[in-house]
Amino acid sequence: MDLMQWVALAVFVVTILVVISNVVDNAVAAMVGASLMIWIGVMSEIDAFQYVDWNVMAILVSIWVIAGYFGKTGVPSWLALQALRLSGGRPGLLVMLLSVLAGVISMFVDNVVTILMMAPVALPLARALKIPITPLILMIGFSANFMGTALLLGDLPPQMLHSVSGAEFGDFIWQFGRPSSFPILMVTFAITLGAMYAYGFRAIGRRVTSAGDVGIEARIPDPLFATLVVGWFLLTVLAMAFREVLQMKLGFIALTGAVTLVLLLELLGKRVKAPTFEEIIQDLDWRAIFFYIALFALVGGLEKMKILELLAHGLTPIFQANLALGATLLYWVTVPIVGMVEHDAYILTFLYTIRDLKSAGVESWPLWWMLVWAGTLGSNLTIAGAPALFVALGICEREEQRKVSLREFLSWSVPFTLVAAGVCYAFGMLIWVLPYMK
Repeated sequence: MDLMQWVALAVFVVTILVVISNVVDNAVAAMVGASLMIWIGVMSEIDAFQYVDWNVMAILVSIWVIAGYFGKTGVPSWLALQALRLSGGRPGLLVMLLSVLAGVISMFVDNVVTILMMAPVALPLARALKIPITPLILMIGFSANFMGTALLLGDLPPQMLHSVSGAEFGDFIWQFGRPSSFPILMVTFAITLGAMYAYGFRAIGRRVTSAGDVGIEARIPDPLFATLVVGWFLLTVLAMAFREVLQMKLGFIALTGAVTLVLLLELLGKRVKAPTFEEIIQDLDWRAIFFYIALFALVGGLEKMKILELLAHGLTPIFQANLALGATLLYWVTVPIVGMVEHDAYILTFLYTIRDLKSAGVESWPLWWMLVWAGTLGSNLTIAGAPALFVALGICEREEQRKVSLREFLSWSVPFTLVAAGVCYAFGMLIWVLPYMK
């Protein structure tokens, strides 16, 4: 490596360390790091702009806009009360059903947004059923973070995989004649929730007899508004699923869905009880948007300096000698690392690294899937790995008016992460890695 490569690597590492330490705001740290790479000559400002995947950013912002309206429809509250009825008022089972609901919503909505939707509904239920608040909210956070990678829409890692590999919506369900992310994570999720139910939720709280006992109305304030938003959301998802037929970028399809929904609601005016577009825009997490833009530019700087290519060359002998060993090392090294660092940066870096392994004849898809799954599941280990858990922990501490100790947090995060990672590893090896070794 020459001097400029070392400088680029140093800027990247220091930036990520600042992000991890939370000394300054994550978005500020990432933007400063990306700007510094430009000023010292690692790349030009044009290069930085081009390294940002604006298609992914369009998907992210557009889905967030639609999700913002969805959160105001009352549908999440209504679904939570249906979960109460389905549980028969049994507290432990209700926790599992709320976790399932959070996981399903997060397949289409950002995991932080999912938690902010679910927490106001879950808290009154917790109080009525005498369920400890911290385990309940943490389970919602773990579940939202878990299932965001099941489909293309929910979280940034699958969108980054789409950017690097070209994976389409359907590839997350079935690819190359075998199940991929959605079915594998759904089965893993079910097994993990079963294990967590046995671990800490089988005998908690008290049973209630009806939804009226919790003091929440099971009605949607404006059925027309709710129907329009949910219908538009489903149409947008359907159009994205048929992207190859439409021959348009996923970002443009998502943007079309968001813009037309906004236009429709603005034209209807007071005939629907909808928030204004200004309210929805204000609710967007602009810090996260700027962070992701800067993250693409930072990793682009490494690519510009061919550092990722050098890393790929260094790893090639391991994967060429034994794909199963290489995949195992990649998976189990990733799990603890992303529990300590922001997982999006790590995943994006290694997505590009695995792409560069293809030139050496190493099969990339088994490694891409193992990386994305390990990167997502491992990020549930601590709040450093995923912003969603930081939000969930903040809600717990605010509601209980006390600090949640690291020991208490780990008593829930460690078993959840180990079970999920272990089960998914077994499925990944059997379905994706071992068949490529024949």
